Amino acid sequence: MIVSGIGAAVWLVLTGQAQSVDGLFLVLTALLVAVVFGLYVKYMIGRALEAAQAPQAQPAKSVAKESPAKAAPVQG
Repeated sequence: MIVSGIGAAVWLVLTGQAQSVDGLFLVLTALLVAVVFGLYVKYMIGRALEAAQAPQAQPAKSVAKESPAKAAPVQG
């Protein structure tokens, strides 16, 4: 999608269609599509690198102390 968006913008410029108002909007739309997908790819690569560099999660150890099944009745 990135290459096709840039390619469409270049095609519109080379064929002269970008000189009209409609062509200008088509160029801007094609470049916007390329930018959005480029940012998406950058974000996904960054997330993949973070996941690869993160240490493996260790299972949590139980810190609860053993307690009696019933509490002693209150005297008084």
